[in-house]
Amino acid sequence: MTTLFFILAIVAGFAVLIWGADRFIDGAANIASNLGVSPLIVGLTIVGFGTSAPEMLVSALAAFEGAPALGIGNAIGSNITNVGLVLGITLLITPLVVHSDTLRREFPVLAFVMLVSLVLLLDGDLDRTDGGILFVGFILTLCGMAWLALRSSGKADPLETEFAQEYATPSMTTKQSVFYFVVGLIALLVGSKSLVWGATGIAHLLGVSDLIIGLTIVAIGTSLPELAASVISALKNEHDIAVGNILGSNIFNIVAVLAMPGLIAPSDTDPLLLYRDFPFMAGLAIGLYLFARFSSQGRIGRFAGVLMLLVYIGYNGLLAYQNTPGIS
Repeated sequence: MTTLFFILAIVAGFAVLIWGADRFIDGAANIASNLGVSPLIVGLTIVGFGTSAPEMLVSALAAFEGAPALGIGNAIGSNITNVGLVLGITLLITPLVVHSDTLRREFPVLAFVMLVSLVLLLDGDLDRTDGGILFVGFILTLCGMAWLALRSSGKADPLETEFAQEYATPSMTTKQSVFYFVVGLIALLVGSKSLVWGATGIAHLLGVSDLIIGLTIVAIGTSLPELAASVISALKNEHDIAVGNILGSNIFNIVAVLAMPGLIAPSDTDPLLLYRDFPFMAGLAIGLYLFARFSSQGRIGRFAGVLMLLVYIGYNGLLAYQNTPGIS
């Protein structure tokens, strides 16, 4: 019976998180649009941050409740899930063509923050200094993206055109936007609480680590907003948004989500995080860059999607193998 309650808490938490993230992003984006903020800034910062809000809150609550490894696993696992599963599925639905400066603008930032996080984790722990450095990086990333958006304004970047179609005209009044924003934030908090309680409970019942639960079940659940956003953008032929959403979310997952356990509950890290999980995260990101950079006219096709999904399946198979009783 206890197991059933934990499963229900996880399912309910996922449902509330997805609903809350949608309301939170709509509210925040419309508040900014009503205030006259550039659609490119709205898309690169507010929407990108909003799709990572579930991961941030889950990671923070997990740390507050004494399970920082779940938050750490959620940050790294969500990045693996975003490229391997979310982008893999999106590419199977429709190939993507990246026309904009996305490669030049966001890949270097993602590569840099991954390198910084790797250096911070090499000593085998995630302390408050590490968390502080990452969180400062989060603030600088937001400011940098806003600056790049202002600099790119009016330069006929297809990404700006796609964001303008989505966010140039507010779909609700400022009062409605604030209401959606607040309701979405409350839903995110409630959903995060439910998910963390259910996930840690399942972990203890199954005898697996909080890190593994964070890398798998929680990472998949908190990446569902990215899946919905990417698929919808791809179907609307907004390919740059679909890819940019993944890259932006992965950047925020490292600098904001990974910062939470360090700031709230400093702890040692599992060595496998560096030797198993980090290489998969970096490898998928590099693979995405290579497919986008060297393909014809920036086209990322279904073959790339199949490979990403196979890598993701293989990674989860490895996790299952290593955590099966009596093996390894």
